[in-house]
Amino acid sequence: MNKPRSEMIAETRAKLIAAARRAFGTVGFAESSMDDFTAEAGLTRGALYHHFGDKKGLLQAVIREIDAEMTARLNKVSSEAPTRWQGFVDECVAYIRMALEPEIQRIMFRDGPAVLGDISQWQMTEGCIAALAASLDRLEADGEVIDIDTEAAARLINGASSHAALWIANSDDPQETSHKAVEGFRALLDGLRTAKD
Repeated sequence: MNKPRSEMIAETRAKLIAAARRAFGTVGFAESSMDDFTAEAGLTRGALYHHFGDKKGLLQAVIREIDAEMTARLNKVSSEAPTRWQGFVDECVAYIRMALEPEIQRIMFRDGPAVLGDISQWQMTEGCIAALAASLDRLEADGEVIDIDTEAAARLINGASSHAALWIANSDDPQETSHKAVEGFRALLDGLRTAKD
């Protein structure tokens, strides 16, 4: 029985993304060959060009997939916290610490900015800022944080956490840098609290 065209397209895209993700995560964007991952996926360069335009378009698709997985993990972290404030802090800190994971470090925080430009200008960043602002709105309504423009605070938190992740990813000692970044970031967030623990 023949598969529907939409299912075949989805399978082709998934195969190319999976093969590219393995290559980008191990040898990096610059060293990976389109021929290698199209061969691994059992597809042609034509399929890659048709679905993604070029290698850069494929990197964007891989980053969207990783970003969605990171978001799911972060949502789980915040949902497991005992309070809304603790969930907010834990989620932000977990994002920064993800820069220690080799695949995320290489694809999201090294190759992504090198190939796609400033991380703050990526399309998905606006969604992150909106989610942070919504969390801050709830915390403000709960009386947990000071009266502040939540969009401005969300943009500053997003910028600080992204910069911290980039700092870790490009550090000679990522573990030590992560420790410093997390401690400093926690202190910054603590400045938003109305009631200190």
